Amino acid sequence: MLRLITPSLRVESVLELGLDRLGAMDLDALLLDVDCTLKNYLADEVTPEVAAWLGQLRSGGVGLCLVSNGAGGRIRSFAEKLDLPFVAKACKPFPFGTRAAVRKMGFVPARTAIVGDQLFADVMAGRLAGIRSILVRPIHPEEEPWFTRLKRPLERCLLHRMESDDGTAR
Repeated sequence: MLRLITPSLRVESVLELGLDRLGAMDLDALLLDVDCTLKNYLADEVTPEVAAWLGQLRSGGVGLCLVSNGAGGRIRSFAEKLDLPFVAKACKPFPFGTRAAVRKMGFVPARTAIVGDQLFADVMAGRLAGIRSILVRPIHPEEEPWFTRLKRPLERCLLHRMESDDGTAR
């Protein structure tokens, strides 16, 4: 069971995923969660630092696609501001939206990772879709809807257990 929710990598922020690090991991495509991964849940835009990071990845040839469980109109508006393709209503943790994004973009699954802030959505969707997953610390999780905040204590407990078991998660 833990294998389904164990990320390939844990980082504090997407900003740690520079071109060199992605290259060392043989990754050339990222599926990006939106809320609490790229931006605060209540924000309409990313910070200037995240915008610059996206620009660096894009100019470095990294394929990018947003993959969110969010409503189509809200995610479409956000994606248009960033000029990024997207899959909304992805139904994570099920792998359907994740696989659809990989197909839509022509990404090679072995060279693609999903980046998100939730074990039971992003990491599990990546595992079930057969791609790597990168877990980031959530940005202002106190702004999330109640049903997401409800899962956070269990996630923290499981992450602590993963750290104790093999020391790979931080």
